[in-house]
Formats: sequence, C-alpha cells, structure tokens
Amino acid sequence: MADQLIRATAANGGIRAVGVITTRAVEEAKQRHKLSYVATAALGRAMSSGLLLASSMKKEGSRVNIRIKGNGLLGGLMVDAGLDGTVRGYVENPAVELPPNPQGKLDVGGAVGKEGFLYVVRDVGYGYNYSSTVELISGEVGEDIANYLMTSEQTPSALLVGVFVGKDGVTASGGILLQVLPKAAEDPTLVTALESRISQLSGFTPLLRQGKTLSSIFTDLLGDFGLEIFPEVQMVRFNCSCSFHRVLGALKMLGVDELEDMIVKDGGAEAICHFCGEIYQADVDHLRELIEDLQVIN
Repeated sequence: MADQLIRATAANGGIRAVGVITTRAVEEAKQRHKLSYVATAALGRAMSSGLLLASSMKKEGSRVNIRIKGNGLLGGLMVDAGLDGTVRGYVENPAVELPPNPQGKLDVGGAVGKEGFLYVVRDVGYGYNYSSTVELISGEVGEDIANYLMTSEQTPSALLVGVFVGKDGVTASGGILLQVLPKAAEDPTLVTALESRISQLSGFTPLLRQGKTLSSIFTDLLGDFGLEIFPEVQMVRFNCSCSFHRVLGALKMLGVDELEDMIVKDGGAEAICHFCGEIYQADVDHLRELIEDLQVIN
C-alpha cells in the first residue's frame, strides 16, 4: 500500500481523525541512515507522529519539528514533517540495538530513555513559530506525543503509532490520531469510548499487516459515530530540502580565513546532511569562488 494520509470527522464534527501510512518513507530513512531495528522503530514512530501533527495546520508551507532528547543510548532524534506530506529525520546513534522489552517488542522506550524532554516547534508558515517542551513520560514516542497534545495543546487525544521491521526491512509503518474537539470535549462518555476502543487494539502495524486500509480502520473505530471520511488522499514521502547550493551558502558563512585553511589543510570540504545522509563535496575551485565572492563584498 502506498504511503498516504487521510482525514475524517465523526460525532458531528466533534471528533477529528487522521491516519497515515509511512512504510516506504521509514524504509528509506532506514537505508539512508543505516538504522538498527530499534532505531528504525523509534524514528519511524516519530516520523508518523510528525505527519499527523502537521496535518492540522492550515497555511501552505507549514511544518512541524519534533525533537526528542532522552537519557537512553539512542541519544536523541529529530523529525521535520510538512503539511504537504513530506517528512525527514535522523537519530544521533543509529547503530544502537537493545534486547526486546518484557512484552517481546522492540525496546523503543529503553533506547530513547524514560527521562528527558520532547520539543515540538510548529512553523505556521508566516514568520511565527510556536514551540512547546514537555518531559518524557515513557520514551515510547507515541505516548509522549499524546501527552504533549494533552498538556501543551490541551486537546484530549488518542495516538497510536507503530513500525514493524524485520530482516526484510520495514513492512508496515504508520499511525492514527483521534482528537476530541472543544465542541465535544465536555462529553465524558465520548472520550471514554474512544480511549476504550484504542486500548483494545493490539497495535497499529498488526492492522496493516492484516490488510486493513486506513478507511477500514476508521470505520471499525468510528463507524457508529457518524463517520465522514474526506475523499482527498494525500501522498506521503521521505524528502529532504538539502542541496549543494545550500551547502555552499553555509560554507560561505565561515569566512575567508576558515575557507583558506580548508584549502591548505584539506584540499576541499565535505558536508553530510543529518536529515538524509547525503554527502556533498566542495573542491578547491568551489572554495576559491566563495572566497572571491566574499572579497568582492568586503
């Protein structure tokens, strides 16, 4: 099934539902960064969460940045996701691997760490960024994002994200986000019903592996709440905005002395994009052109 995102409402607009499949995007991240099993699961959950959070934004070009810094061996992770369905990300220590947790699953919480912070920055597309910081409660990513939505945005939310990765790579990844909006938040039975239905699920990836579509998952969860699925299906993909032109711009900011030092000592410069792992090489001629530009400006 292609990576995609769909939106829906229920309970006369009182419930907002978003579902996303990120299998191919997470597999690409795994390949680019040479991620271990547990690092793939952690980053994949965060990538799906970023897309789910970005889906509620309005202005074209809006993006969400998620940074998780815990006390686990993974060191931390960063995800950048856009309203346009693009997503990218990386982890600090991609080779970290841990034994399964007591439930026999990948120990994402242990890799991330249960102590630390979750940082969320919303770039709404017109010059003002909104940032929030909350403490980690489990390191499992999904639970921490749901806690952020409740404590920082004060929106009762149920978030379920997952990644299934085996010897053949990522075969299922994605998640769903259900939010009770203000017009319905005062109905305790509605919130309780949603929490109960989510808690009864064994996870998100088992549903995908059973052949369930996002629409069928929504129907099972919200079909008796007046479910309305929007017809638009948004494609999702791993995409990085880095470029050689941007690398040259960053090098130029180092100044003439530093660039001349690179020419003498290294015979050029190499830059690696954290988000996608792309390697850029700037040779001596490139660096000399930058120096000439700086000397003309001065």
